[in-house]
Amino acid sequence: MNDTESRPEIGQVVQILQGREAGQYAIVINIVDDRFVLLADGEKRKYDRPKKKNFNHIIPMDFVSPEVQNSLLETGRVTNGKLRFAISKFVNEVVTNVKKGDQLDGERRCN
Repeated sequence: MNDTESRPEIGQVVQILQGREAGQYAIVINIVDDRFVLLADGEKRKYDRPKKKNFNHIIPMDFVSPEVQNSLLETGRVTNGKLRFAISKFVNEVVTNVKKGDQLDGERRCN
């Protein structure tokens, strides 16, 4: 299975498919190599102790947090508060809208 076109980027929200955190959302804080990323959510999984996950065990969401992405690219780190804020913003904007309309149309990317 070739997933190069759905490769996540830094600052992108992903949904975890496998493991004890399955079904939860996290943010990509680093790309280790062509198979693994480091994920954190700022709550249970803090920035200082990210989770290493295989690309095949996550689904990239159509949401990249500019605050997280800029912070990581400029300073090399991000606060746990920013991670929590980005995930709650994603859940409020995207997940809530999906439940209301029962479908995710690609035009709904708010910045």
